[in-house]
Amino acid sequence: MKILVTGGSGLVGHGIQSIQNKYNHEFIFLSSKDCNLMDLSETKQLFEKEKPDYVIHLAANVGGLFKNMKYKVDIFEQNILMNYNILKCCHDYQVKKVVSCLSTCIFPDKTTYPINEDMLHEGPPHTSNDAYAYAKRMLEVHSKAYQEQYGDHFICVIPTNIYGEHDNYSIENGHVIPALIHKCYLAKQEGKPFVVCGSGKPLRQFIYSLDLAKLIMWSLLEYHEKESIILSNNEENEVSIAQVSTLIAREFDYEEHMIFDTSFSDGQFKKTADNAKLMKLCPEMKFTDIHVGIKNSVQWFQENYDVCRK
Repeated sequence: MKILVTGGSGLVGHGIQSIQNKYNHEFIFLSSKDCNLMDLSETKQLFEKEKPDYVIHLAANVGGLFKNMKYKVDIFEQNILMNYNILKCCHDYQVKKVVSCLSTCIFPDKTTYPINEDMLHEGPPHTSNDAYAYAKRMLEVHSKAYQEQYGDHFICVIPTNIYGEHDNYSIENGHVIPALIHKCYLAKQEGKPFVVCGSGKPLRQFIYSLDLAKLIMWSLLEYHEKESIILSNNEENEVSIAQVSTLIAREFDYEEHMIFDTSFSDGQFKKTADNAKLMKLCPEMKFTDIHVGIKNSVQWFQENYDVCRK
């Protein structure tokens, strides 16, 4: 069985790479250098050459709060093109199953908590990431359309905030944990305050990339429903940005130099997700404690500072 992983050199792609030996399958990890997924002819050539049986679609133009606010057109158009080309080729080349990755940040802004799989389209997303959210929502709509018209087994998984080794540690465009790790590292190097943008009050559920990799493989091989499923840590493990920042500063022994700059936007206050469906179907799943995950992420960043994405 041949499994094609788009976005194979990214955070979650590396997570799957690290566990691939546990599966008796052939994996192809695709990076942006291998194929321009925004070009339909290139994508067709890729599928013609590789003829995958299964596809894990991770590739996306993605970033943190401030990238989502600054580059809305780029994010919307590039994700729409990638997602369209991948699903069309998966159908045309008779791929047996596709697992596409969404995000809990695409849920409605005005909603009740915890959010569950049925609430995805029940209102507009937060304005700070609406372009990304609508592009990702269309990926779910497109997948269901292929299910209904052709019977294709195209499903979507919805992880909460992902972090871990091999992340994009860009301060401007990275997600919150890797951006804060890089920021704290530089602050200590330069003897300056570790400035956290915003109040630190917003709450998030974080999932370690290796945990998500395991769950995506479970979704591909053992989840047989056609409905989307939230892949999330438990609700009681929700933490504030201030708590995460403190854990990061502690790893650098720089906790006393942390300050919050409330002139910056906080974004959406909370996005609490309900993982009841996952826990019912996969009760044996054990999640990595965020103290351990952050320790590993900081250590990896320091050891790979010269070569990591930043």
